[in-house]
Amino acid sequence: MTNNIIFVVNNLFEIYFWLILVRCLLSFVPSIDWYKQPFTALKDVTDLYLDIFRRIIPPFNGLDFSPIIAIIVLQILQYVIVFGLFKLQ
Repeated sequence: MTNNIIFVVNNLFEIYFWLILVRCLLSFVPSIDWYKQPFTALKDVTDLYLDIFRRIIPPFNGLDFSPIIAIIVLQILQYVIVFGLFKLQ
């Protein structure tokens, strides 16, 4: 049972990582209308987390480095939580 919980939690972190990565890559495509689906859903889901880091790290010369820090923090959180769940087993 605990292995299933660890598996699900780990996969949720992985999915969110990929959503952030796709969001960052799509930001380089100028023709995307972020007000149409599925882009609105992707923007809404990822910006909740990314906005935390955008308040701390302002854009530098038009480049937004906050997703890099956000992904690093997400990976650290994933490791701590999954490893913590694994230790509880």
